Amino acid sequence: MRDLVSVFKALADPTRLRIIKLLEKKSMCVCELTAVLKIKQSSVSHHLKILKDTGLVNDVRSGQWIDYELAIEEYNEYAPKLLEMLTVWLNNYPKIIGDLRVAKKVNRKDICK
Repeated sequence: MRDLVSVFKALADPTRLRIIKLLEKKSMCVCELTAVLKIKQSSVSHHLKILKDTGLVNDVRSGQWIDYELAIEEYNEYAPKLLEMLTVWLNNYPKIIGDLRVAKKVNRKDICK
């Protein structure tokens, strides 16, 4: 039951839900997420750690960057099922639509230094 509770707690934050919805579309680094979400880098990193610790996201080294992506492997039995459900939830939510629009324009080479 502990795994289920930890996944629900991780998903109980609007910023983390926004991150999940962004990562559905493409893998992103911290600086890209910071640019889209318009919050401090330390806050983005904190949210990503929580998502990673519950098995919802993975980090992958990509050259000089560390990209975050939705978890493919099963860390616990609940994370993949909830990620699957989230793909159909919140798609028409204005904040998510705005985030996705901004994410299309974000170029890490321009913002990550």
